Parts: sequence; structure tokens; C-alpha cells
Amino acid sequence: MRRPAVLPASLLTAVLIAGLSGVSSAPGAADGGPAINEFSASTAGTDVEYVELLVPADADSSGTRVLEVEGDAGGAMPALGVVDEVIAFPAPDASGRSLATLPANALENGTVSLLLVTGTVPAAGSDIDADDDGVIDDGLGFAVLDAVAVHDGGAGDQAYGGVVLGVSYDGLPFAPGAASRIPDGADSDAVGDWVRNDFDLAGTPGIPGTLIDGEAANTPGSANSLTVPPVGPAPGEAGCDLEVASIGSLQGTGALSPAAGTAVRVEGTVVGDFQEAGGFGGYYVQDAGDGDPASSDGIFVSAPTGTDVAVGDVVNVTGVAREFGTAGAADQMTGIDAADAEICAVGAVLPDAAPLTLPATAQQREAVEGMYVTLPQTLTILEYFEYGRFGRIDVGLDRQMTPTAVYPPGSAEAAALAQQNLAERITIDDGRAVQNPDPAIHPDGDVFTLVNTFRGGDLLTDATGVLDYRDDTWALQPTHGADHAPANPRTAPPEVGGRVTVSSFNVLNYFTTLTGPDARGANDPVEFERQEAKIVAALAQIDADVFGLIEIENNGTALATLTAALNEYLGADVYDLIETGPIGSDVITTALIYKPAVLTPVGDFALMDESKDPRWLDEYNRPGLTQTFADAEGGTITVVVNHLKSKGSDCNAVGDPDAGDGAGNCNITRTQAAAALGDWLATDPTGQGAGRELIIGDLNSYDKEAPIAALLTSGFTDLLARYQGEGAYSYVFDGQLGYLDYALAGPALVADVTGAAAWHINADEPSLIDYDMSFKAPAQDALFAPDPYRSSDHDPVIVGVDLSPPDTVAPALTVTADPAFLFPPNGKTRTVTVTADAADDSGEVTVRLLSATAEGSKKAVVRQLSDRSFAVKAVVGATYSFTYEARDAAGNTTTATDTVSVEPTPRRLLAYLCRIVDRIAGSICR
Repeated sequence: MRRPAVLPASLLTAVLIAGLSGVSSAPGAADGGPAINEFSASTAGTDVEYVELLVPADADSSGTRVLEVEGDAGGAMPALGVVDEVIAFPAPDASGRSLATLPANALENGTVSLLLVTGTVPAAGSDIDADDDGVIDDGLGFAVLDAVAVHDGGAGDQAYGGVVLGVSYDGLPFAPGAASRIPDGADSDAVGDWVRNDFDLAGTPGIPGTLIDGEAANTPGSANSLTVPPVGPAPGEAGCDLEVASIGSLQGTGALSPAAGTAVRVEGTVVGDFQEAGGFGGYYVQDAGDGDPASSDGIFVSAPTGTDVAVGDVVNVTGVAREFGTAGAADQMTGIDAADAEICAVGAVLPDAAPLTLPATAQQREAVEGMYVTLPQTLTILEYFEYGRFGRIDVGLDRQMTPTAVYPPGSAEAAALAQQNLAERITIDDGRAVQNPDPAIHPDGDVFTLVNTFRGGDLLTDATGVLDYRDDTWALQPTHGADHAPANPRTAPPEVGGRVTVSSFNVLNYFTTLTGPDARGANDPVEFERQEAKIVAALAQIDADVFGLIEIENNGTALATLTAALNEYLGADVYDLIETGPIGSDVITTALIYKPAVLTPVGDFALMDESKDPRWLDEYNRPGLTQTFADAEGGTITVVVNHLKSKGSDCNAVGDPDAGDGAGNCNITRTQAAAALGDWLATDPTGQGAGRELIIGDLNSYDKEAPIAALLTSGFTDLLARYQGEGAYSYVFDGQLGYLDYALAGPALVADVTGAAAWHINADEPSLIDYDMSFKAPAQDALFAPDPYRSSDHDPVIVGVDLSPPDTVAPALTVTADPAFLFPPNGKTRTVTVTADAADDSGEVTVRLLSATAEGSKKAVVRQLSDRSFAVKAVVGATYSFTYEARDAAGNTTTATDTVSVEPTPRRLLAYLCRIVDRIAGSICR
């Protein structure tokens, strides 16, 4: 489950830097060299993180880096003095600023130091304080130019030099999460140079807010300021009679503005107004154009406290052109930090919305950045993971498949599909910068409710608004709702046939433990009741005879709690559980519940773990829980519930990183586990006959990836592929379909399977309707129903089987030796050929020779030439016997024998011939 962390102010700290002791010195900030001018590590909501340098015009910063150095002592943190991050910077802009924008959680919270260094820069993971004495070791080859540290007051923590911003350094009872030099660029090597930034992001472009006393504005890439809006360079006043530049000349024909950092004046019609609280603190203006289709005629104006404008106003704006986004990135959003604006006219007719047709390249999108556009095609809703938190969905030409669900990882075809998917999709945002917006707005422009909802696969037409590039994403900021057409309605559980049904269900961290370091899932009793209600409703509607559960708490009681809740819902003790107690070392595990009225466990459960095969790594894969069940007629099935290592967390400790081929982290770990599982099941671990296994669960692999190939090689059949085809899915990630949840049948079970399908109650539903209340306003908490929909993030997989009753009928077997007798008895060697004909109503039968014997004479000799051919001696009185066994697939056997005798006289020969004739024509010899 993807969930950004929101940290309380008490956990804030900031970033770092290293001490000067033991490291050579170089001219730094106090001497007119580069300096750390502002940093941000922890903010309200998802952390906004960056480090800004200020570089004098004659200084060289090309070889500098900022080190984030660990300062927390003890606990689970890395050792003191370890370099957690090495930060590089782009070339400074015209004002001398160089901004490194970092992903959330790049800079940790705690006692840390930021060290601006030059020379031999240590790599991330290096320990620059091997003896943990708080002094940087000698001889490391780098020089410290500037430093700032944050100390959160932890016992034994170390700050490695420079100015240290501790708890209450400015009178506030907690360490800062971000800070600025005030005045801009001040450097007297004292804490007084630094003012903590507003925790709620006031001053950040597009974020409204008010400073409290003693706080600085957040000004990444701009001059530091104690006011909002920040004090910046004065570009002059706006005036409707003053000369303006074309917006196209500011946008240019490339990804970045040629005018960034300079004072500009433009005039255009407001085509999108997002100034209101919760919006972007600005608006988009578009002029008549410069005649160049490669340059955009629209631009974003950041004016969180500026002149109030409305769509249709013609506005003259002055300010500083800049790029909004990740410093140094190939794509950013060109905009203007407004200093002044004057409304020249109202009610102007908007320009025609420019059509943006998919697929579209980055260059084609750049050409209409900031402009009024429309998406003229009927588009399919692909992705909605960020809908509840940020109001965004992704749409595309059609539903998209995960490349490795169609092609092998690393193949040219998989890479091509990945690129095609990107070109054929775009984001539709909601025009708001706040998290967890209230109310949630449906893509049709109305309020989202449990009645007015949507699902993946639904269709949108006439999506219109302003195109921008925000948060490294091309997105349409809508100015009115699109037309929504349901195209993927909710359904009843799929019909899979069979007298017995088995289901795999990922219960998404069903934990009865609600607090503590290992707690997952529900945060409190209210959330727990909501979570349980949805899971129970889903299980009850599926009505499987066996459920394999994944992501249930490994505490020995969660399974019993869920089983009891399901039985209470059903009004009777319909389900029982396989009692395993805690298994494995993870906080989550696999589990089984079943209907005792339909199936009976046969023998004890077995576990696939590292003790069975060293390729199965217990620290990475949950135990494979294996149990055989029998129906009333004695038909058996062995259910094997698995949860292999995820793609999201790393396996670097076992040398299994993300190879960059699309298979994600830990692909080798999963592949080895799959191969080990196939080999182990071939040994019949439950003692009920190998080949009748049904492997279910979350294998964390798409169906063209190596782990699944290993199981297919072991003889298993992928039932979703067999019954649903290439488009089967149980999971949506990044707007792409595929299945991580499996049902794989062993060779002796395949013929019993009547159908298999995923029930799309989770993957196609927005998470806004799930049980979790962590990131929702009260109105969104109310978007809850105790039904199956969004009870998890994985769809359940359901399999139907008609279990074959045990085969107790022995095969038929006829053994015939030729010749039937030997004459004359001359002691010579003769050849006897034996035919063994076997048949069985259940199919395959194997026949083998049990014995070939000689009796009646000491001179009798039999020698085997092959399974069906023998050399014997024709000696008087000899009898040769040939005994065979027929065995069917169930192990039933039949034996049969035929004999060859040596006839000593013609009289006996005649008698023998008479017996033959009797068989054919009746008793004519009597």
C-alpha cells in the first residue's frame, strides 16, 4: 500500500553537515565562496525537500557536493558519521542560485548535518567518523566550504561542525525542519544567520499561507524572505498601456524558458483561475500568440496574494520568469512570479481550446504548456491511486497492460510497450494544491459520492482546461467537468463452476494489533471495524469452500478473529480455520479457512520454508502454507498459499537489486523461491499424492516474469491465463493492468478445474472508499459502505473444481505367450514373445514384468532378451511362466501370468490342438 508519511512537528529535524575538525579547509562562504543558503527536510504533508546554494559570480561551484551526514546515535539508524546522501547541483542561475530539489524522505528527520564539500567526495554509505567520536576523520581528501546542522536533542547524537540549529535555538521547543539565511546570503558563522522556515510551506509557489513571528518564507530558487509573498527583485509596475513581451518568447521552443531569472511583462486573457484557497495561488494567461506553433502562448502566473482575477479578464502582469519544478530536470513548468498586475478588460472571449490528441510526445505537450486545451478523444480512466489524496486520475486511449504481463522483462517489446503507454496517457488533476481536498470532485465536475463514483475502465470525453507540468507530471487542470460514461460496472462474483471453489484473497494487513512498532492496517478500533466489515462482506459473497489468505497478522489470533467475524455475519459456524499458530518470521503471514461441511483436512499442514530448500529465503518470503483437503467422495486437492517477496522493497543484502528490466526488486529471490516450491511439491509433502496441488496467493510477479516461468517449467498450469487470456488482471499499478495473484494447478488437477477468474472488486475502485481514515477529511470518511468494494488493493481470484473421486478399480490385464507350447523337445533354444494388453477407465496404465521363471526340469533355462522377449530351452517337462503387473495412475494394480510348456509326444500335441479347436469351434474332439 503506497502512503506518504505525514510527520508531526515534534519529529521534525533537518539536514546536516559535517564538522570541520580533521578535514582540510578551503575558502568558503565567509570568504565569498559558495554557501548553503536554504534547506528544507520536513514540512506539513508530504515533505518538500531541497537544498539551495548561493554562488558568487566569480566563484566556481562545479565540483561541489553537499553531504547529508548521519548524526543520530543508537537504535535502528545507520552509524554516526555515515554519509546518507550525496547531493549534486545544477549550474547557478543569473542570481547565483543553484537549487537541488529532492524527493520526499531523501533527507531524514533527526540529528543530521549538511556539509558543502569539494575535493574527493565520499560516496553515499561512507563513514567519515569511524570511531564515532563526533570528529571527522583525517585524510579523507575533501575540504569543507560551508556547513549547517540540526540537532534534535537525542542522547549521544553528533553534529559535525558548522552552525548547529538545536531545539530551542530560536526559542521554539523543537528543532527546525527547514531554514533560510536572513538576510539572504548572510554568513557570520552564527545561529543568528538562520531563521526557521514556515512548517506549513508558506511562501512556496502555489501554496497559500501566513507566517508567524520568527519564521521565514519557503523560497526555493528565489531570494530568502521574511514576508509572504517573498521580497524579490522589483521588475517594475504593470500597466495596460506598457509594452509587453509575447508569452511565446518567454516559453521558447524548448523545455526550459530562455528568459528564466529575468524581469518580464506580459499581457493575456485569464484562461484558468486557481487563486482560491487550496488552489495553486495563481492563474494562467494566454495571449494571441507569436505565430510559432512550437512555442506555447500560455503561462502560469504565481500570485498567491496578488490581484484577484477571473476567467475572461485581460491582465497585464510583471514579475520574474522562472521554472517551477525539480532543479536541473529536463522538464519544468515555465511561469512568472508576479510582482504587479493590472486588469485591462473583463469578460473577454476565451481563445478556442487547442486540441491535444494522444499519443503525444513531451515536445507536443510542451508546445501547449499553460494554454487552454481540450482532449478531443474518448479516453479511458487508467489510474486513481492519487485521487483521494491529491485529486488526480490518469486517462489514456485504452486500458494499459503492465509490460511484463505481456512480454518478458528486458525485451525490446516490453520497453516499447512502456514507451507507448506513456505516450498514450495523461493526468487530469483537480486544480487544487492541498492534500485530501474536501469535497472530492468527480471527473465529471460534480461532488464524488458513493452514488456518483467511477471505476477504472470508465470513459471520459470533452475533458477541457489548462495543461501544465507540475510535480514532474503533465496534467490537465480542468476548468469544467468532463462527460463520464460507466464502461466497467460492478458485477456479481464470477461463475467458475465446480462442486468446490477455492479463492485467494489478500486481506491488506488485517491486524488485530492496532498499536506498536509492528502494527499495520487499521490505526484504531473504528478503522478496524470498517476494514473487517468490508473483508467479511467480500468473503461472504465469494462463498468459497477454501480461502487462502495473504497479509494477515502473524500473531496466532487474527485468523481466529476474522473467522469468527465471518461466521457471525453468516449466522452460523460455516467456516473453520487451519490452526497453525504464528509461522515464519514476518509480521504478516499466509492462512487457510475452509467449510468443514464441504471439505475435510487430510493429514497435517506442511510449510515450504528455508529448512526444505536453501533457495527459499525465510527473511524475504512468507512460508508456503500447504494443506490437503478431501470432499465427501474422497476427491482431494492440496492448497498451497504463498506470498513471495515484493517488488517494492530491496534485496540488496542478498545481491538481488532492481535490474532495470521491468521485473523490479528481488526478481532472483522470487525466482529461486518458485523453483524451490515446484521441486518441494513434487516430493508430495502432505503424503496425499503429488500433482494435485493448487498454488494460490500473491507471487509478486507478472505472468511473463521468471518466477512464473519456473513454476510452469515444474508442470503447473496458469489458470487465469488459461481461462481469462492475455488481458487477465487482479491489480492496477501506475495505471497498468496485470496479475500478481495466482491460481496454478498441478498436472493431476488440471482436468478437474472448471474455471478461474478474478473478481474486480478492488483493483478498479478508488481508494477513497476504503476503510482507511488516515488521510481523509470527515466528509471523505463518510464515503464508506460495509460492502466488498475496495476491501483490499488486490482482487480475489476464484477457482472452480470438480474433484475426481479416488480411483479404486484395478486395470484389466491379459498376458499371452507365443508360442503357447514348444515341440519337439529337442533341447534347442527357442524364442518366446509375450503380449501384455492392459486397459483402465481412468486413462494411462503402465505395465512391467514381474518375473520369468523355468520349472519342471533341471535343464530348463529362461533368459530375458527384452521386456517382452525371452530365450528358452525346449527340454522335456519344462514349463516357463511369465508374470506381469499393470498399474494405473491411482496406484491400483493387477497381475496376470501365462505359461509355455514343452510337449514331449505327438499325442500330447494332439490333445493340445484339440483344446485350441474347442475354444474356436466347440467340442469336436470329444
